[in-house]
Amino acid sequence: MFSVVRGYNILIIVIAQYLTAVYILAYNKPLKTVVYDVNLLLLVLASAAVIAAGYIINNFYDSEKDLINRPLKSKLDRLVSQNTKLSFYFVLNFIAVIMASYVAFPAVVFFSVYIFSIWFYSHKLKKLPFIGNLTSAVLTILPFFAIFMYYKNFETVIFVHAVFLFLIIAMRELTKDLENIKGDIAQNYSTIPVVYGEHVSKVMLTILVLITLLPMYLLLFCFEVGHMCVFFYLSSCLLVLFLALLWQSKTKMHYLILHNILKFIILAGVFSILLLDVTVILNRF
Repeated sequence: MFSVVRGYNILIIVIAQYLTAVYILAYNKPLKTVVYDVNLLLLVLASAAVIAAGYIINNFYDSEKDLINRPLKSKLDRLVSQNTKLSFYFVLNFIAVIMASYVAFPAVVFFSVYIFSIWFYSHKLKKLPFIGNLTSAVLTILPFFAIFMYYKNFETVIFVHAVFLFLIIAMRELTKDLENIKGDIAQNYSTIPVVYGEHVSKVMLTILVLITLLPMYLLLFCFEVGHMCVFFYLSSCLLVLFLALLWQSKTKMHYLILHNILKFIILAGVFSILLLDVTVILNRF
């Protein structure tokens, strides 16, 4: 079940939400006020529950495709029966809504819409080119939107960070489609590589990399990001490497390497939040 819900991903998202709250969204509040905020804890736990449920329903609809794309993981996931997975799916979503109800009614509405959106994406949208990729990227960053709305911090730098994250996730989703093209063809998924081919997908990824340079430039030279600038310089080097490898890639293993480069950028970005401004944090104890 830990494999099905991808517990390691959820742990990273929980850490990212807390770091975002402490360092970015509520940087002007005392540290203890943020860390010990019960409402924040409930929002983070509700997000984790909905995301876990989302992985379950996604696994349910993709079970046949995963036999082709991820045979080893699929065999492990099948140790848990479909009935058990669906039971966990409903229980997790119910728990998420209950926790959200302790925060505020808008939180209940948000998570209810989020739950429905994940189901609709898994059931219909993910099989569509462009729409599926965009929806997946939006759903990935929505947990941070819940924290964003809780603190109501509308500073421009936060939107630029969000755009950067969105573009990296969009690249990852398209790279995953290239990696899983065989299973998508077998299951009649109309992804971008299936419908338009690998060359068009590579052109789109190249354009996305070039667009990503804009928020990176703004964050480096127009906003104060402290030592996090190291992360953005590293990311720019990795994206250049990504492009160089992209146009040489032909096999599933090649695309897996590209996918892992983007995953590393996202993971490094989470922990590089610690580099934003250490002195500000020390002064808040």
